[in-house]
Amino acid sequence: MLLLWKHFAIAFSALLPLVNPLGSALIFLGLVGDAPPPVFRALARRIAINTVIFFAIVDLVGSTILDFFGISLPIVEFSGGIVIAAIAWTMLNQSDPSPDTEKVQAAVQIQASDVEGKLLQKSFYPFTFPITVGPGCIVVMLTLSAHLPQHPLTDSVFAHAGLMLAVVLLSATVYFCYAYAPRLTRAISPSTAHGILRVISFILLCIGVQIAWNGLEPLLRSVLHK
Repeated sequence: MLLLWKHFAIAFSALLPLVNPLGSALIFLGLVGDAPPPVFRALARRIAINTVIFFAIVDLVGSTILDFFGISLPIVEFSGGIVIAAIAWTMLNQSDPSPDTEKVQAAVQIQASDVEGKLLQKSFYPFTFPITVGPGCIVVMLTLSAHLPQHPLTDSVFAHAGLMLAVVLLSATVYFCYAYAPRLTRAISPSTAHGILRVISFILLCIGVQIAWNGLEPLLRSVLHK
């Protein structure tokens, strides 16, 4: 159980600032507009389910993809840790609480094309990807999945369970923020949300450095022992 909660905490802390439910909810609200509350709840439910499925697929096929390209676990940990740390550093030094640039650009494209209001048909693309789950989430999920223990079987099961538990809780957070986006935007100011995001970004920076070191350490040992 300790292993489960350990990987749950790491996964949730690493993915939360990337998904950024509060910030994404602002974009979501702008796209949906003055739709009635049932539309918000229906869309939020579909997006939350899609998010769980999306992350589960990455978790299941991630190791297969790495094996296919012949990429070792230390390399994934080192490069993935650097990517996570770089993302966290960028988020930590943002000068204003503006939403993620890629998400905003995608939102503008949707708003221009979705004149007929067929929102439910766009619940996966682009509301789930890339508005909610962007490319950075894929890199982080691959890194976290590759970082999980494979032996013994019980450790692997508990580690994957912790990872998926974090995904489920994160998706529930996405549902809450999206379903009640109009209320949240009135209750929480952008500056407050940005302050919370800075704290989480620092934790994410530490996680990225730790993952990178976990990959670099065996690489250094292999070189020094030659």
